[in-house]
Amino acid sequence: MEEQNIGGAAGPGARPPEAQPAPAAARRGAALWLKIIAALYVLSLLAAYAVIGKADAARKLKPKDLDISKFAGLGKEKKDAVAVIPLYGAISQGESTRSWERGSQQLARRIKTMAAKKEVKAIVLDINSPGGTVGAVQEIYSAVLKAKAETKKPFIARFGEVSASGGYYVAAACDQIVSHPGTITGSIGVIFSVGNFEGLMKKIGYKSEAIKSGKFKDIGSMTREMTPDERRLLQAMIDDSYEQFVKAVSDGRKMPAEQVKLLADGRIYTGRQAKEAGLVDMLGDLQDAVDKAGELGGLGKNPRVLSDTDPFENLFSLIDTKLSSFGTKSLVDAVDTAPSLEYRWYGR
Repeated sequence: MEEQNIGGAAGPGARPPEAQPAPAAARRGAALWLKIIAALYVLSLLAAYAVIGKADAARKLKPKDLDISKFAGLGKEKKDAVAVIPLYGAISQGESTRSWERGSQQLARRIKTMAAKKEVKAIVLDINSPGGTVGAVQEIYSAVLKAKAETKKPFIARFGEVSASGGYYVAAACDQIVSHPGTITGSIGVIFSVGNFEGLMKKIGYKSEAIKSGKFKDIGSMTREMTPDERRLLQAMIDDSYEQFVKAVSDGRKMPAEQVKLLADGRIYTGRQAKEAGLVDMLGDLQDAVDKAGELGGLGKNPRVLSDTDPFENLFSLIDTKLSSFGTKSLVDAVDTAPSLEYRWYGR
């Protein structure tokens, strides 16, 4: 005979009385939080009204009631300075227009903004980059040329540990280049690289089919061998981009194009070798670059330095970096094998 559950005793799957949900307590907790939020909202409104009231009172003050000494420095010009703009890492357009990112469009905008400042008399581009995509590199290069033409202010490129390919392309727009003796630079040239997984796909039994509107529509596909026609087409693109690079160096260094081509076979140089070849003006560090910029800007050596940094942008950049670490962005970047035309040194 089965035992009966007498007196409401808990069966094997029943929840003990103390573990039953307490809706009344939950409601009381939610109500408490709503009251706290409402109180904070009221306090914020009171603070806003107080600030507005003070501002309105200040506007109604007669001139004789104002303490002019507090505003004595407002009419004075800011002290002249040399601006330092960092260009670090691989150069790309970036995935957004967020101001704290270091994509080419943000850097171009910073160059324009800093050059337009009245107190800035010269600009140092602090370059530590292996280069990047052709379009992004040329965007920054063009921004420097436009800023120079509009403001007549000198630009100095300073090379860090690596300033190669696209990094050198940008520097060619500057008036002078300062490099460490051991900086890796040069790598003047263009590269377009694609992978070919056809052999691997055959081993695992995978086959890709492309339905296309023209024979070149899937150029650069990783699933098959490149055709001779595709190779000729891509080589023509490389040659055209290479000529653009040579012209940029020739114009910037005041060097005949044929002389540039003798140096522009993709090889890398140390800073000292680059100086001997005429690709660099002087050897030195960041302070030497700032001193040179100060001299060209009429400020003399050891000028005041205006750094291209903003605490809010740094904070947002840090937050963005931390948040992206919880997502899949780094994984996507790691497996992104889409081909691109680049002014880049792949030793870094």
